[in-house]
Amino acid sequence: MRYTETRGLAGAIAAAMVIFGPVASDQGRSQATGISTPKPENSMKNHPYVGMWVTADGHVRQELLANGRYDEARGARKSAYQGRYQVTGSHIDYWDDTGFTADGTFVDGVLYHGGMVFYRER
Repeated sequence: MRYTETRGLAGAIAAAMVIFGPVASDQGRSQATGISTPKPENSMKNHPYVGMWVTADGHVRQELLANGRYDEARGARKSAYQGRYQVTGSHIDYWDDTGFTADGTFVDGVLYHGGMVFYRER
């Protein structure tokens, strides 16, 4: 008899927590331990790269949100891509909600990403 058959759903969840670790709640606390973890919006709130970035023709608009998420529009298609991002120095990494990853670089106030050039919308 397998472990999950004898322990049921509770045993399966406990086993998953051992393997994958505790699940974070939307309150910034681990549901398993109650330990606070820093929220992304606290670290990006005043970051100089947060805001709207746009290609010269305006076709692609990428908003870097203060909560560590991004929302990218393409033409008339709003929210064409969404996910999270992380900035380290002048480098940005993206993790799209569909599993796609990408990166970019900020140079002299310009964002180079995915073969495109983005300018800060003021």
